[in-house]
Amino acid sequence: MITGLRTGPAQTWGAVRLVPLLRDAPITGLRLHARLHDEDELSIVELSARESYVAYVPHAFVATWTADGSPAAAYGTQLVDPREPGLPRAIGLRFRRRMARREDRRRLRFLPLHLALEGFLDLQFGGPPIAWQEWTHRAVTQGLSPRVEEAYAGAAITGLDDALRVFEIHPTQCGVVLYLADALTAAFVVPHPDDYRALHPTLLRDLYGELLYQYASLFPAAPDLRQPLDAAVVSTVDELQSQLTRAAAEWAAFHDGTMLTVTSATSRPVYRMGRYTLSRFLPPFDPATDNHIGEVITDEDGTVAYLKTFRLSAAQTRRGHLLSRLAATGWDLDATAAALGTDRRGLVLRLDRAGFGHLLRPDILDACRAAARR
Repeated sequence: MITGLRTGPAQTWGAVRLVPLLRDAPITGLRLHARLHDEDELSIVELSARESYVAYVPHAFVATWTADGSPAAAYGTQLVDPREPGLPRAIGLRFRRRMARREDRRRLRFLPLHLALEGFLDLQFGGPPIAWQEWTHRAVTQGLSPRVEEAYAGAAITGLDDALRVFEIHPTQCGVVLYLADALTAAFVVPHPDDYRALHPTLLRDLYGELLYQYASLFPAAPDLRQPLDAAVVSTVDELQSQLTRAAAEWAAFHDGTMLTVTSATSRPVYRMGRYTLSRFLPPFDPATDNHIGEVITDEDGTVAYLKTFRLSAAQTRRGHLLSRLAATGWDLDATAAALGTDRRGLVLRLDRAGFGHLLRPDILDACRAAARR
């Protein structure tokens, strides 16, 4: 269970199940609110003098580690080159130096989930560290460029907008765990209940994997997991209260058992702001389990003040697993195949199915494909 939070009673709408996360003692030294982008502005992150990161970013989060932050609505934008002639109107550009940028002494602006996705896309991005003869010249010189992953916006998830609209927000609620067709989808945590009320609608602008989109479409209703009371032992108000307390405790234990934690993940600090640290984390990429990437803000005691996660699909997990094993063996095909319990041909075919076939020499790839067909 995430430190400092406890689960409340779940609410279900169609295939969407929302489990509130409650804080008995809200964090007041760190506040989050959505950044209102001007109508004619587009956010571009400058990675270096020759590189920029461009994405459709309908909103950003601003972390203020004082208590005077004020919430704001989010606003969408579009991607257009303002220098192109014949446009109906020019669109100003706002340049950012980093994914997480300090705006003043006590304010940090960062793009929700883009920190986590950047970490996943950057996984072994440089390619082979040694020019092994099996890899193409492009793989050695350019690495995994370009690297692309796809996701759906929350607004495209069937029933999510209605579920968020009718969801009852608890007075001490500081987060939510989202399930689609009872598949753990995402966790979202903020420091203070006022922050959650302001940022609750932004779940529609978050990113979700294709499998979860399909779950919400193919399974129109989540099963009823109502905890029955033992009516045979209820004859007084005190006995009824005891049964309700037991049911609530069993519900909490059930959801706590399925909650993901960041302790087993590989965490990398991104920015330190006073006693708080913004980090992103990667999972162990175990194909036998669900894997989540995400970003987290913790204090010096390890208490989670902010958390946002993205569940990887099985294909994304396999890609991460392969890249991690390749990196561990220095991208040596034979050593990697031995570590994965297969042979060179099996590894080459797995790389091809994962979308990394273009990194291998065509003659090696063609020979393995031909052998597999025989």
